[in-house]
This record gives sequence, structure tokens and C-alpha cells, in this order.
Amino acid sequence: MAGEAEQQLRAYLEYLRDMGVHDFYRQGDPVSAEVRETPPPVATIAAVEEQEAAPVSNRPAFLEPPIATLVSFNDLAPLPESRVAPAHKADALVAIKEEIGDCTRCPLAYAGRRTIVFGDGDANARLMFVGEGPGADEDTSGVPFVGKAGQLLNNMIQAMGLKREQVYIANIVKCRPPANRVPEPVEANTCDQFLLQQIDVVQPQVVVALGATAAMYLLGVKQSLSSLRGRWHSCRGAKLAVTYHPAFLLRDPRQKSEAWKDLQMVMAEMGLKAPAKS
Repeated sequence: MAGEAEQQLRAYLEYLRDMGVHDFYRQGDPVSAEVRETPPPVATIAAVEEQEAAPVSNRPAFLEPPIATLVSFNDLAPLPESRVAPAHKADALVAIKEEIGDCTRCPLAYAGRRTIVFGDGDANARLMFVGEGPGADEDTSGVPFVGKAGQLLNNMIQAMGLKREQVYIANIVKCRPPANRVPEPVEANTCDQFLLQQIDVVQPQVVVALGATAAMYLLGVKQSLSSLRGRWHSCRGAKLAVTYHPAFLLRDPRQKSEAWKDLQMVMAEMGLKAPAKS
């Protein structure tokens, strides 16, 4: 456990240094290279100790701890004024992937990641699944949901009367968090701009949030999965349903019947029928 904590701390320090941030007391987003021409003032230890002894209301803003706010994907940016034509969607997704490049925008780039896992599936899919983040198998292959959880997701998709190639699959973050931990807000909030673009390009009819983390960032609310399941939400012009993450279903197979109820709600909305049993 200590080794994992040390690795994560080193990743954050390397990330901050790469972004040109040397004043670790300062609050706010990393500034661009253009703004960084004038070095920010560095808080001395004496000044910090003096301010820590002062009432909270008298402390300068850069000594206050950062607050991670949740913003729904609907509120992150307005919907595009013009939509990508079906024939151009695949190229538009490639352009987003090229924009990401060899990304070093958040600490996950320094935390042992091998591959950026962009997304997989039909650029014109009517149904899109969004998970939490890549695991070890995905980090190796560069494709989302290819491990045991991915195999279960494939079965879920087939039970809905579809093939994996007919849907689009992505994650909240595109790099594997160390030890498969939940993505930190700075990581999710940095990466969500690209997932938002993917959703806007694909323009699915229905988005399925797989698990509480995906639901939290897509909807901008922190609520229990049980309170979000069984009803429709909205996301970037699509209807959004919430269900269990396949990895959770592997740990607790008793919930598979509940997940199937969620998928049946999606099937009814999309006019899908389960394949006949042979």
C-alpha cells in the first residue's frame, strides 16, 4: 500500500512539474505556456505558517484547498450548432484521438500507464456504453472492455440483440488509474472534454452509464446507484440509463437480474428484441 501511495504522489509531482507548477500552495487550474511567462510568487514557509494561524476568512485564496465541483456533461459545453454527418463521423473520431496525442494533461500519464484507451465501436452507433476507466487488459491492448468485465459486457450486448461492433464503448478516463482505483476528480475533469466530443460526434440515441463513477461524472451528481437506476436521464441530446458496472456484476452475480431490467428499459426505448433461444 505504501508503494502505491508513493507512486501516486510521484506521479502528481511529475505532472505538476511538467505543467510548470512549482508553487504547491496555489489553487487553480494549470495555466497555459503563454500565461506562464511571468513566474508566480512563491509562498515562503514563514508566510504559510503565519497564514495558517490566521482566521480562515483572512487567508488568501491560494492557501485554500481546491474544491472539486461536479458538472454534468450537459452543462460542460453547449451542444454543437452543427452536427457531424454520418459519413464523416469516423474521421471526426480520429481527429479527436489525434488531438489527445501522447497526453500528459493529468497525473495518470505519469502513473505507469502504457496505452491511451480511446474508444471502440461503430461511429454511427445508436447505443453507447460509458465505463469508469481502463484496467490492466485494456491498458495493454488499447481497447476498452476486453478483460473479464469486457467479456460480460459483450454477453450483455448480445442479450440485447446487438453485436459489439454495433455499439460504441468508451470510459470516463482514457488511462488506467494505478491499481484500478477510482479516477480522481482532476483526472476525470481533465479527460471529460474528449469523452464529451466523442458523444457529440457519435450522437447516440441512448447512453448507458456503467457504474456509479460513470454516472456521477456524466450527470454531475453524487447519488447512490439505486437512486439513479430505473429512470431516464439526459446527456448531450441522448437519453441516459444507469446500470451496474460489469466488474461489479462479476463480484456479485446476484445483481445480474437487476442489470437486465435496466437493459430491458433501454431495449424498449430503442425497439430492440432479445434473440430467440435456440
